[in-house]
Amino acid sequence: MELVPTIRAHIEKYMREQNLKLQHFSDITGINVGTLSAILKGSRPMSMNQLNQITSVMGLEKGYFYESYGVESFIESAPHWRRLEPYLYGCAELGKLDCIQQVITHVTDDRSYIEELFDVAESFFARGLKEAALILYECVADSEKYQHSERLALCQYRIFLLHKTMSKFDNLAAAVQLEPYVAKLDEEIQLDAVKDLANVYNTIHHWDKVYELAEELERKVDFQLELQSRRRKNKERIAFYPIFTYKAYANLLKASVCEARKQYEKALEYTDVYVNVIEISNPTEEEQELIERFKGWAQGNRYLYHLMNGNHEVIEPYLNYLDANPHEILTAFVNIVQAANQHSLDIDSALYRFDPYIKQFNTNMHLKGTYNMQMLNHRYIRFYYELAKYRLNQQRYATGIDTLLTSLELSSSSNDDLMSIKSIDLYGKFRMYVTNQQDEQYTRLIEGLSSQNFGIRIKSV
Repeated sequence: MELVPTIRAHIEKYMREQNLKLQHFSDITGINVGTLSAILKGSRPMSMNQLNQITSVMGLEKGYFYESYGVESFIESAPHWRRLEPYLYGCAELGKLDCIQQVITHVTDDRSYIEELFDVAESFFARGLKEAALILYECVADSEKYQHSERLALCQYRIFLLHKTMSKFDNLAAAVQLEPYVAKLDEEIQLDAVKDLANVYNTIHHWDKVYELAEELERKVDFQLELQSRRRKNKERIAFYPIFTYKAYANLLKASVCEARKQYEKALEYTDVYVNVIEISNPTEEEQELIERFKGWAQGNRYLYHLMNGNHEVIEPYLNYLDANPHEILTAFVNIVQAANQHSLDIDSALYRFDPYIKQFNTNMHLKGTYNMQMLNHRYIRFYYELAKYRLNQQRYATGIDTLLTSLELSSSSNDDLMSIKSIDLYGKFRMYVTNQQDEQYTRLIEGLSSQNFGIRIKSV
């Protein structure tokens, strides 16, 4: 087996090639000559700062020696937190995840660093270094001795947040794994965890579970509001949002469940509830911003529920509302076109009016971050599916099939198997009207679906 040169050997070779004496190398690196001598003799460990200084002087990119440093300092030698912590930060900032994984797997054999690793994971999470944070959370969770600890529960919650993907099956598995730990979280953090669980179940249309979690969320909020009325006003909030907004959100979730079940009158009742919840006195700037957001949702949702209930007269005021709230256009038009299909409405004028916005759907021009990405992507798919159905019912077969193929392509690329099946089924009903070019595109999409592991079997229509 060929031995890998040590960092010290690389430095000594560089000094020989550049004909550098120790004092000169000390001068250009800024490292004390005695310290440098001890490092080269192997009698003193090198700090991360010294490693970066030497790497820069040698004309190498930052992080060039990180893998070797990890092996020499933490695997072949006894790890020391004073060097390990800056090493983890350095690797995370440069995206050297393999280095983190290699070192952490070895270090967590000794449980003495579990608490410090968890704190670093929390720091990474707060700074958006998500992949590095995930490695640490998973290692801490695997090594956690006290299986009922709050730290373990928080690790599982962070893992859940970081593991969410565009795959509904993966999200469901992550939700199921998190649920047993929710009750072990801090009581305020439980509000965020239950909300996030409900959002995941919402994306996979598990309406009974969404409603159950909404009720659980409301119970937890009521308890927190009662506590809040008793304790000192300046206590720092742990939950991400003001506490009362979770009660409003719980009723928004219930309204969305009623909408899915076509219980529009009940959905309107829950809308009234969350509008009443947000009526608080002397709101802060943050609270006022959230209050306005809920009021906007309520206004748009009332138009929606009336429209879906067959009240066609609300279309015009609904469109006027969308003019003032362009970030709601995608969500609104999914439902407007669905209502048109359900009640045989002619909405061509509405589609023409908002055509510039509709053309931007699923492009970088569309506002990002307004919705959870899974929910946003699903709305794109649903819009094109409903629009395809609308065009096909109008006997506009060419544009209808093109739009349907867009829906199938999007559902395929995002692993949305349910919408893929619905698109395939609708295509089969109108296959007699497709062109050769459209059928070739459809075949390519089906071949792509067949090569993916959906847990379902795709057949050509």
